[in-house]
Amino acid sequence: MTTNLQGKVAIITGGAVGIGAAITRELAQNGVKIVINYNSSSQAAEKLVASIQENGGTVIAVQADVSKSTEATKLINAAVDTYGQLDILVNNAGITRDRSFKKLSEDDWRSVIDVNLNSLYNTTSAALEPITKSEAGRIINIASVIGQSGAFGQTNYSAAKAGIIGFTKSLALELARTSVTVNAVCPGFIETSMVLEIPEEIRDQIRAKVPQKRFGHPEEIAKGVLFLCKDGAYITGQQLNINGGLYM
Repeated sequence: MTTNLQGKVAIITGGAVGIGAAITRELAQNGVKIVINYNSSSQAAEKLVASIQENGGTVIAVQADVSKSTEATKLINAAVDTYGQLDILVNNAGITRDRSFKKLSEDDWRSVIDVNLNSLYNTTSAALEPITKSEAGRIINIASVIGQSGAFGQTNYSAAKAGIIGFTKSLALELARTSVTVNAVCPGFIETSMVLEIPEEIRDQIRAKVPQKRFGHPEEIAKGVLFLCKDGAYITGQQLNINGGLYM
């Protein structure tokens, strides 16, 4: 059963850049009213808001550090106060602090866990009441292939993304009797600034391991999110792997 997204309301954390920006554009093009969350990317957020509004979309940007519960609650309240409802929550905010475990500082560990994993508790707990009032609520958590396979130098990131997958499965069970579905999207290596910061030689080695021999595009992740929003009424607790065959 296809859901009409016209007039639905979505919050996209980390929605100003990279995968988040692609998701923002995709949902806006399908009639969704958007709240972009950003922490430090104010110029990117303003530019994206202007672009979407020029194309007839409805969007606002809200600054909030979703690793902090009070600011996450502020974000959710801003969406409900502005649009009167909440139908879709895309937990996309994420950072990396890559180090081998021997060199990993406590700050490297805590900052990645706070932004990538603890933020899900903060936003979802604040969003639970309004989103369960929706006739077609969707919670979509952006995890990663790294949370499934692990990676050298990414114990913090891998732990956070694996935690997202476990969070998704458990919350899906708890909300299965409501209209809310909960799913994870697990991107492979996608052409964003996060991946482009990897040294070129290492990128070439990674690309060679991908069966399709290329990195993905942010728009391909956005299409997966759109699918879950529109056609995911009977899909919950799942991992949608968009990785070019890197992990099966």
